[in-house]
Amino acid sequence: MKKRVFIIVLDSCGIGAAPDAALFNDRDCDTLKRISHSPMFRGDNMIKMGLGNIDGVDYLPKVSDPIAAYGKMMEKSAGKDTTTGHWEISGIISPTPMPTFPDGFPSEIIEEFSRLTGRKILCNKPYSGTDVIRDYGKLHEKTGALIVYTSADSVFQIAAHEKVVPIETLYEYCRIARKLLRGKYAVGRVIARPFIGEYPNYTRTSNRHDFSLEPPSDTMLDAIKNQGMTVWAVGKISDIFAGRGVTEKTLTRSNEDGMKKAVEALKRDFEGLCFINLVDFDMLYGHRQDVDGYASAFAAFDEWLPSFLSGMKREDILIITADHGCDPGDSHTNHTREYVPLIVYGEKVVPRNLGIRKTFADVAASVTKYLGVCYECPGESFID
Repeated sequence: MKKRVFIIVLDSCGIGAAPDAALFNDRDCDTLKRISHSPMFRGDNMIKMGLGNIDGVDYLPKVSDPIAAYGKMMEKSAGKDTTTGHWEISGIISPTPMPTFPDGFPSEIIEEFSRLTGRKILCNKPYSGTDVIRDYGKLHEKTGALIVYTSADSVFQIAAHEKVVPIETLYEYCRIARKLLRGKYAVGRVIARPFIGEYPNYTRTSNRHDFSLEPPSDTMLDAIKNQGMTVWAVGKISDIFAGRGVTEKTLTRSNEDGMKKAVEALKRDFEGLCFINLVDFDMLYGHRQDVDGYASAFAAFDEWLPSFLSGMKREDILIITADHGCDPGDSHTNHTREYVPLIVYGEKVVPRNLGIRKTFADVAASVTKYLGVCYECPGESFID
C-alpha cells in the first residue's frame, strides 16, 4: 500500500503563550482560548480527536477516549511568522531573526525600487493591510504610485489597485523587490497585495502572491521529492518554499476552497506528502481582530473534518497543526508567539498524549520516518 501524509496548517491557530513569548512582546496571548469564548465557536470533532486533552487547554472539554494522538509544539526558531513556522515544520530551525523594518525601509532601497519600477512610492511604514489601502488608495489611483508597507513580520508588501496595476505587472514588481532585498535587507517574503473597488470601500482580492526567500538548506520537501515521491503543495505552501521541493501545486482562494482541494487530493492516487495551508484564519480574522469571524472559520473547518477523515485510506496519516499564533483579541494586530496544536490521526496512529514537543521539526522527523525517506533534522519522531 502507498503511504501518504496530509499536513493541514490552520494558519495562526496558536494555543497559548510560549515560554519565551515575552521576548517577542507577547504575554497573555492564546488564539484558541480567545475564539473558544465566542458564541460562533464549534469544535466537537477536534475535541473528539483530543484537542481539549492537550496540556494547558483547560477551557475545552476533555474526552476519555480521543481518536487521535495529541500534543503541542514549541517553536525553536527566532520568529513568529509564516516563513519560520513552515520551515521549522519542514525541518529547518532559523536561529537568527529575519530583518524587520519598524521605521520603514531605508531610502536607498525605496529609491532603487522606484527607479527600477518607474513608479513613485507611497507610505513606506508598518501598516494594517486594510487600513493602508483605505488611507492611500485614493492617492494611488490618482498618481499610479505604489503602496509599499511592512508589519512586525519580515515582509515587503506592495498594494495596488487591479485597474491601476495589472496583476502580472504587480507580480513583476514583486520579483524586482525580491532581487533587490538581499543581505541585511533579505526579508522573508515580498507580498503582492492587489485590491479592487472604489474609495473608501476598497477590498483586497485573492490574487495575493508571496515571493519568499529560498530555504537555506534542504527541507523534508526536498528529501521526499528526491526519493521520487509526490510533494503536493495546496494554498500558499509552494510560495513559502519558493517552489523548492514541490512536485505539484494547487492554489486556493479561501479556506473553503482549500478544504475542497484537500478532499480532491485525498481522492488522487499518489505516494508522499500533501501539505495544505488554510490562510483565512490569519489573513481575514487574526490580523483584523475579528474574534467571531475566526471562531466561525474554526467551526466551518471542524464541521468539514469528518468528510476528510471518512475518505482516508488505511496507510494515510493526517497531521493538523499551526505555524504561529495571531490572537484576534490581543492588544496588537501582529502574530503572537504561541504553542501550536499537534493532532495526528490515522489507522496506523495510536491515540495518546504526545506531550510538549520541543520543536516544530518533530513533524519533519515523523513524516520522513513514516514515508521511509532518509532526512536528518533536529526533530524527534512521534510516529513509531
